[in-house]
Amino acid sequence: MPKFRNWITSRHNPPEEERIVLPLTAASQPQLDRLGKSDTAKQPLALAWIGYHDALWSCKTWHYTKTMPTGKTVKIGVFEAGRFIGAVVFSRGATPRIGSPYGLQQVEVCELTRVALDNHKAPVTQIISEALAMLKALNPGLRLVISYAALEKGHHGGIYQAGNWIYEGCVASHAFKDGDKLVHGRTMSLRIKRLGMTYAEYAKSLGFEQLPRVHLKRHKYLMPLDRKMRRQVEPLAKEYPDALPQDEKEVSA
Repeated sequence: MPKFRNWITSRHNPPEEERIVLPLTAASQPQLDRLGKSDTAKQPLALAWIGYHDALWSCKTWHYTKTMPTGKTVKIGVFEAGRFIGAVVFSRGATPRIGSPYGLQQVEVCELTRVALDNHKAPVTQIISEALAMLKALNPGLRLVISYAALEKGHHGGIYQAGNWIYEGCVASHAFKDGDKLVHGRTMSLRIKRLGMTYAEYAKSLGFEQLPRVHLKRHKYLMPLDRKMRRQVEPLAKEYPDALPQDEKEVSA
């Protein structure tokens, strides 16, 4: 069962069978279509738990990062009229201190890390709202969800503004440059750890004295999951940022 409270969901654990509405592999959609009508086909919009590889396929296909978050995740599949159109992914976040500014333990807070969707009819805010409801139902101890909008991708957080998230402000972040790609700090840390190397050793293996670092900015949004938490974080609210040019098609977290 995908619960954040005890973090017992592994990326390799299959979701519970009774929660699966139909076989979930986006890459095999034509095969699924041949299976005939499913319960999801009766609903304009349906959400169901999915496994790691289905979420990974969604991110590689429809998300600008082309990656899954590192660490343990909770993964929710999105269907329209029975067709698998993407995934919403929650994770522990980029730092073990993610809940510290709010007086929360790590099991009380998580990050909305990916909204990876194909073309869709339902509003993104509705999809996120239903995903949050599923997450909260299985995690009664969860009190706050955090998400970020990447300025370098032209995102200002319109999907969060429409969903009445609280805007905390613009925060500094960083990533490491790996060729043409930007690698998040935690992802790079795990990569180096798996190799049994230090940052300096890894940098030298790539021909650098130190890893090229890129400084970034993120718009930070908060979604409290209970009234007490909302009262606590509401004083942090700042005026929503305006959309940047060519940002009308923003659909990704």
